[in-house]
Amino acid sequence: MSYSLVRTSVSLDRGTLEVLAALATKWSVSKAEVMRRAIRKAKEDADSEDKRLSPLQGMEWLQSGGGVTLEEGTEFKASIQAERRAKRLWWEP
Repeated sequence: MSYSLVRTSVSLDRGTLEVLAALATKWSVSKAEVMRRAIRKAKEDADSEDKRLSPLQGMEWLQSGGGVTLEEGTEFKASIQAERRAKRLWWEP
């Protein structure tokens, strides 16, 4: 991996510093690498939150089919019904 590093200074409380050191030891990487990974993960999480639908948008998506076509829904229903019929015991109608 080739990238330029820029030194920076941060102030951490003792508990956070202990967690940072423990993760660095567990992962066998430097404390700086632990911080880089944490920052990348926080950025990914923030980006995925931006892409989430609002509750109203989610409801509208579900009401419009939720990404399933009528044909797919019909096929799925038929396969579930066939599976349930196959699992019936001999004395059941």
